[in-house]
Amino acid sequence: MIAFALTVFAGFFAIMNPILNTPIFISLTEGFDPAEKRRIAAKSTITAFFIVLVLALFGKLIFTLFGLTLPAFRITGGILVFLVGFELIRGEHSKTRMPIKEDDPDEGAHLGLALTPLATPILAGPGTIVTAVNFVSKGSLLQHIITLSIFAFMCLCTYKMFVSGDKIVRYLGKNAVAMIGRLMGLILATLGIHMLSEGIYGSAIEGMHYIAEHQ
Repeated sequence: MIAFALTVFAGFFAIMNPILNTPIFISLTEGFDPAEKRRIAAKSTITAFFIVLVLALFGKLIFTLFGLTLPAFRITGGILVFLVGFELIRGEHSKTRMPIKEDDPDEGAHLGLALTPLATPILAGPGTIVTAVNFVSKGSLLQHIITLSIFAFMCLCTYKMFVSGDKIVRYLGKNAVAMIGRLMGLILATLGIHMLSEGIYGSAIEGMHYIAEHQ
């Protein structure tokens, strides 16, 4: 079980590395006050945990019920990640990056940043979901508990890294953070294209299998 736990930890850390995702969070929340950043960090990590929890336990059933495929999920996620990365490269502040006002009665309309792209597909993207499903689908109940506990720990670590972003900004300076933001935008846009190409490739393979089976 120790070996299994270490494998799960390594798998999740490689997919949703909080060290690499923190500069992305800093770039997306530039200009927000610390309270807003904490709220967005909390909502994004909690949402990511529940997305993975539900899909790890019921993913196959949900995808089958709605007729969805993992390649289609990759295509959608790739497009979303590319658009956010493109905004970061240009230094734009779109509606998804507007600060949340405490007295805003329609708070739900301003949670796009915490839900997309942070919760999904950055934290709970196709890679994370597939990793969780793989560990859960073939394991015992104890292994299920270990897998989800480790993912919860990774979400907690990610939250701690996100809320430490202000210290990173003070240490590096705004110009350096702006430069990192452009770089993270380029990485996000590239990641989006990679996810999109994987989705298209997976859809093509599924299509060929379908044709072969029905000939």
